[in-house]
Amino acid sequence: MGFKQKLMYQEESGLFDFRRTEVSPLLLVLDRRDDPVTPLLNQWTYQAMVHELIGIQDNKVDLKSIDKFSKDQEEVVLSSEQDSFFKANMYENFGDIGMNIKRLVDEFQQVSKSNQNIQTIEDMAKFVDNYPEYRKMHGNVSKHVTLVTEMSKIVQQRKLMTISQTEQELACNGGQGAAFEAVTNLLNDDSISDVDRLRLVMLYALRYEKDSPVQLMQLFNKLASRSAKYKSGLVQFLLKQAGVDKRTGDLFGNRDLMNIARNMARGLKGVENVYTQHQPLLFQTMESIVKGRLRDVDYPFVGNHFQQGRPQEVIIFIVGGTTYEESRCVVLQNASNPGIRFILGGSSVLNSKRFIRDLEEAQRVARSNTSIV
Repeated sequence: MGFKQKLMYQEESGLFDFRRTEVSPLLLVLDRRDDPVTPLLNQWTYQAMVHELIGIQDNKVDLKSIDKFSKDQEEVVLSSEQDSFFKANMYENFGDIGMNIKRLVDEFQQVSKSNQNIQTIEDMAKFVDNYPEYRKMHGNVSKHVTLVTEMSKIVQQRKLMTISQTEQELACNGGQGAAFEAVTNLLNDDSISDVDRLRLVMLYALRYEKDSPVQLMQLFNKLASRSAKYKSGLVQFLLKQAGVDKRTGDLFGNRDLMNIARNMARGLKGVENVYTQHQPLLFQTMESIVKGRLRDVDYPFVGNHFQQGRPQEVIIFIVGGTTYEESRCVVLQNASNPGIRFILGGSSVLNSKRFIRDLEEAQRVARSNTSIV
């Protein structure tokens, strides 16, 4: 039986090769340490923001902590296959989401009014036929309104718009003096949470670890005095694991002349949205693949992929986890380059909470290994 199946596969190989390409697919394995910035940033597009502020696990959002939901809606599904509103808005900015949800609510109110006007047997029969769809629509509207309301509350309570502006400046623009002043002011603000203080110091450290060691030490001391939960040891461990000497690529666009020129041009042109100006390092990596400029010194490969020509399919796997911001980046890249398809995977889907937790676990393991030795 096995021999017959093998023979059939060989004779009819075209039937079993679902995506034949002239060039073999490329598998690119990346290390999360090359871009520790992306999982530390606040997010402002819908899917990424839900994961950052509330959490998504296997397309499910746990809403037990939110009182508004009934027992049967304590866990809701966010799936682009089952939810047309989510599919259309998962990559949209938070400001646009508010307006789009208002339209969704208006549509639902129109449907509700028509259902209230039941006067004949035919009207009643029509309502019964449409009831499952009506109930689904009601649940969908309730779900998205609650999610956006809850996230708006978190943004306000944690002053995330102010924090995010400083984060984006740290991630995308130069200016060490202004960055130090902005981070110091936020560390001194009593209303800023411990985890937000930690993320700001981590981002500053990753950006300016070589440029301003004195100021960095001042921020370490400030974090130690202002944060009851987090100490500077975790920031130092991050630099040990993912500092400038450990990273591959040009994370801040300040090593390569092409990247420096691109950043200058973007600065002169201005940005459409200050909260979403950051682009993950993955964007540069995909651009390099599309243009055939991926450096084998930085990304050594097995086989002869680039000798064959540009790959038509690239599978990217990030060891240490990927993010929804990077997922959005891949979707946009695929839309703008139909000749090449990128597929993204990772050992987990990170938000800042998960990234920090993984870092703490790695620090604990490193300490226990040191004590054993």
